[in-house]
Amino acid sequence: MHENTKNLPPIQIFLANPRGFCAGVERAVEIVERAILKYGAPVYVRHEIVHNKYVVENLRAKGAIFIEEISEIPEGAVTIFSAHGVSEKVENESRYKNLKVIDATCPLVKKVHLQAQKFEKERDNIILIGHKNHPEIEGTSGRIKQKVFIVENIGDVEKVPYETEDSISYVTQTTLSVDDTKNIIDRLKDKFPNIKGPELSNICFATQNRQDAVKKLAMIADTIFVIGAKNSSNSNRLRDIAENFGTKAYLLNGEDDEIFNLLGNTKILGITAGASAPEILVENLIRKIKKIKDVKIINLDGIEENIKFKIPKEL
Repeated sequence: MHENTKNLPPIQIFLANPRGFCAGVERAVEIVERAILKYGAPVYVRHEIVHNKYVVENLRAKGAIFIEEISEIPEGAVTIFSAHGVSEKVENESRYKNLKVIDATCPLVKKVHLQAQKFEKERDNIILIGHKNHPEIEGTSGRIKQKVFIVENIGDVEKVPYETEDSISYVTQTTLSVDDTKNIIDRLKDKFPNIKGPELSNICFATQNRQDAVKKLAMIADTIFVIGAKNSSNSNRLRDIAENFGTKAYLLNGEDDEIFNLLGNTKILGITAGASAPEILVENLIRKIKKIKDVKIINLDGIEENIKFKIPKEL
């Protein structure tokens, strides 16, 4: 126990609901586990199946090998595409190598691919709202033949190279902040009154629900811990949203992070987890806090998610 723990006040811990794994992540992880059981190790996974070190290490221990390029995979091997989706180029490279491909792309990401392809057929100029180097944006832009323009923030709207009278459409990355995206879409509509797009329905329901839950948390907590990986877009957005409410918020990988100094004089601590963070990381973090101080745990009410996505038929 830390020598200064007696100086810390008792802590109330409020848990956000929903938090942690979403349906798309659950499906992706299950696909890797089932593929290993059915075909034996190793199975190859293109990119981290989801952005979480604990999940990736756990699957690696079971026999998954994570790679970035299809060229790293032996001819004919069992290969899984991550939940973020892939470009057509990656799909074609897999075909040339006769890989046995199982697609773990989240169905909601697939929906964005189809929307972009539909807009391309209508001969629109396409804007992608999202983060340039995120694998989901790379996958979506690689699903259409034309060059797309990527808008990362409201300032980028001024740089869009199209004319007011052009035929323009937009689609969005599924893990963005709903509020930020709304502001970007509003600004695009101001600049291009005829622009087409799916309102905010491209932001997935799980992202939306976790963001609504963290807003609730930010209204009552002094400090918020968001469990999630540094490269997880949806986890970073949860921290950003909490900070926008004026609440101190920290993104943690899990119980290995140094938390004593982050707690300070916190009396009410909020805890949530990104869509790719398993519940065991929440449990382990709470166990660590209990070693420092007395805690009282309160579960906040929230939307119950009952959606389950189907596993590919080959599994």
